[in-house]
Amino acid sequence: MQRLTIELSDPVFRTLTHVAALTQKSPEQLAAQSIMGNLPPSFENAPDEMHPELLAMQTKSIDELRKIADGQMSQQQQQRLEALLEKNCEGSLSPKEQQELRDLRLNADCLMLRKAYAWAILRWYGCPVPSLDDLPLE
Repeated sequence: MQRLTIELSDPVFRTLTHVAALTQKSPEQLAAQSIMGNLPPSFENAPDEMHPELLAMQTKSIDELRKIADGQMSQQQQQRLEALLEKNCEGSLSPKEQQELRDLRLNADCLMLRKAYAWAILRWYGCPVPSLDDLPLE
């Protein structure tokens, strides 16, 4: 455990201790919870090769992040992925098609990770995040 000493204004300290009492937590617990809830999202579980890209996202503008969050695979890539998945179910993929399917899946996974991370940063910035029902299907 590490110790960090911070100075709080009287109104902030009163609010902290009041909420701590209401939630039956110590002010230290509540402060730690508040700090953890307001740090930028972690990317430590992402593939190592994506760390620099995800870290750089923390410096992007809200408009840039929204563009990433709204990103989609091209229609051509989506159709090709669906065709390869269907062919895979039939067990008739060539080695070249198997590699193409792996590449398309990896690209789709990386896209989803970028999108999720962009939404997490937008939420961290205080921007509203849509519910799953409000997100586009494609």
